[in-house]
Amino acid sequence: MSGFCGILAQPELKIDWTRMPTYNTIMAVAAGVGLLLVVAFGRRLLRGDPMEHVDGWALAFGAVGAILAVTGLHMTLTWPLAGQGFPFDNIIFGEPSLAFGVLLLAAALYLWKRWGLVTVAPDRRKVVARTAGPISLFVFGMGLACFGIAAAGWTYTLFAAPPQEPISGAFAGMPLLEATFISGLYVLVGVGAVLFPFVLRARGGPVATVTGVCWGIAGVAFLLFGALNYFTHIGLIVNTM
Repeated sequence: MSGFCGILAQPELKIDWTRMPTYNTIMAVAAGVGLLLVVAFGRRLLRGDPMEHVDGWALAFGAVGAILAVTGLHMTLTWPLAGQGFPFDNIIFGEPSLAFGVLLLAAALYLWKRWGLVTVAPDRRKVVARTAGPISLFVFGMGLACFGIAAAGWTYTLFAAPPQEPISGAFAGMPLLEATFISGLYVLVGVGAVLFPFVLRARGGPVATVTGVCWGIAGVAFLLFGALNYFTHIGLIVNTM
């Protein structure tokens, strides 16, 4: 994400990019799209919309999930952002992306292979809730992990951009601002994830609305911020080579 979580704001800053490959730009866009897809699909399911053919949803979940799973796995196992002293970034970005990507791939496989049986069930929401029940414990756990990441962001003032980064660098003198923004997004994702098991149990209601709003806001923010970072990160690379 912007600033790689606190690169020192030095006017003469130079970075050896061969030692710190990064791709959290596409990870942020994919995470945002993934959250929005989950919200949209869940909304249709809870409203009882006709959903006999879900091939498009399976393809979308699978494509976004593959990006997150591959990049998240590589970052988790190889720690590419540790090359110049930022190992914590691999945890912040890599592990949640890996978890979300695997969950999306599992959802894509389920829709592709089993959705035909769901469509003939008397209560689709009940079938989906029972199927997703066991994995909801992992979603709950990752929600707690998101709270931990957010707390670390605030405690150690992470996510601050250096002045060499376009746009975001204008706020280099206010590191708490970007730390609050990114940590806030992780809190939103965490709230939705922690509530997810209760959404399955209630099969709708206010708890589902809160989850949808949290994930929807976070999804839009991650999508737009990730897209913006295609410019800001390229600018940072040009300015620090």
